[in-house]
Amino acid sequence: MSVYVVNEIVGTSEKSWEDAARQAIETAAKSVRDIRVAEVVKQDVTIEHGEIELYRVRLNFSFKYIPEN
Repeated sequence: MSVYVVNEIVGTSEKSWEDAARQAIETAAKSVRDIRVAEVVKQDVTIEHGEIELYRVRLNFSFKYIPEN
């Protein structure tokens, strides 16, 4: 039997939602081992002076729970 932990993160990018998601997962992977799945929960943008300033992506990602013995 396997157990997985689900966490929520937010990534941002000046380029695109895809880039925001990639950066969020790459950053999380630096401190979380064995990320298995990521799901985009929400996408939005911040707007300044009528133009998109920042793409934001909220992701749920999961990784296998390994208890410390």
